[in-house]
Amino acid sequence: MTISADHAAPGQTAQGRQSPDPIEEPRTEGPVAEAVRKFGITAEDYMLPARHQIQMVDQDGNLKPHSEQGAEPGHEYPVPGDEELLAAYEQLVVGRRVNDQNSALVRQGRMAVYPSSHGQEACQVAAALCLSEGDWLFPTYRDSVAVMTRGVDPVQTMTLFRGDWHSGYDPAKHKVGIQCTPLTTQLLHAVGVAHAAKLRGEDTVVLAMCGDGATSEGDFHEALNFAAVFHLPVVFFVQNNQYAISVPLAHQSVAPSLAHKAVGYGMAGERVDGNDVVALLAVLDRAVKLAREGSGPLLVEAHTYRMQAHTNADDATRYRQDSEVAQWVARDPLTRMRTYLTDKGLLDGDGESRIAEKAEAVATQLRNGLNEDVPVDPQDLFRYVFSTPTPQLKEQSALLADELARDASAGASTNPESAK
Repeated sequence: MTISADHAAPGQTAQGRQSPDPIEEPRTEGPVAEAVRKFGITAEDYMLPARHQIQMVDQDGNLKPHSEQGAEPGHEYPVPGDEELLAAYEQLVVGRRVNDQNSALVRQGRMAVYPSSHGQEACQVAAALCLSEGDWLFPTYRDSVAVMTRGVDPVQTMTLFRGDWHSGYDPAKHKVGIQCTPLTTQLLHAVGVAHAAKLRGEDTVVLAMCGDGATSEGDFHEALNFAAVFHLPVVFFVQNNQYAISVPLAHQSVAPSLAHKAVGYGMAGERVDGNDVVALLAVLDRAVKLAREGSGPLLVEAHTYRMQAHTNADDATRYRQDSEVAQWVARDPLTRMRTYLTDKGLLDGDGESRIAEKAEAVATQLRNGLNEDVPVDPQDLFRYVFSTPTPQLKEQSALLADELARDASAGASTNPESAK
């Protein structure tokens, strides 16, 4: 059934086709209707993703002709500016170095775990760069590069993965939610912040990141449905890296694409090459702009690939072949962008050296910061649970304090020198 736009003649769709009985015709209202009028297309064409994923630069680093980029009416994207592209490339290089450095730190025992985004850095960088200062980012556990690109200190970003009890950074200061390990809970947090911002009349857009596995969770449905019903300025950004740990996408969903899920909630969806940072910036920039203008929430699906294991505790060879990984290595977002910028005359040897030095400085900062011993106060177990401790917490805290005092006394008696 075709959903006709408000501007179409009675009994006809915007393309002039005869529509079904008007009594059965769904009514298009609110932000979707406004977007439909703006682009001059049907609501169906607005909400459904373009027939082909948006790709501007091919895997060899060549800018594709506009007619081959996947654009359609209502789904058209200009190439981002040179400065934006250079800034994105710099963050790509830094992100790759951070991923590789953190994997080494895990092997050295300086970090407890690290979910690498090696190969997905284009998604990470574009997600952060498309936002304004007052916007919010809600990342997953794999989105450390996005958190850093947003401006969070690298060592603070990795604090969670060294096993500390807190996230390492102030979410309110940076407008970056805590990296969530429970799957999909960050989408509900994102919707809540967007709702509060709308009630306050703030000019705020929220970008909520998740993976393809998250789309199988109930929280995904609840977040998208709430955001659509209340017309909230949220961009849901799905990084489809083909696997939910070891489960391939084909075993999770038989929808034409994850972006097609958007129409079921009454929002617009789009598919984009997740290894093409040029296309990612174009699509996400437009999505954020539409959300800020009042078009309601949008869903963007990026096709990418996790080149390394799920985490250092995962053996990816048990569920995928090396030949499959090799195919995606050829689509590496970093080498693709380097070729594009070099051929365009925007990047030379001096620029590469400067960027590499910055990336190495960040890696050094991580090594030094994560090598420092962190003072541990066992009373923190109780200090930050509630603003007003419960009687049970007070009792437990007192028991711990007594035990620590007895241990200290026993240690002093067996080592007289330490008591001096």
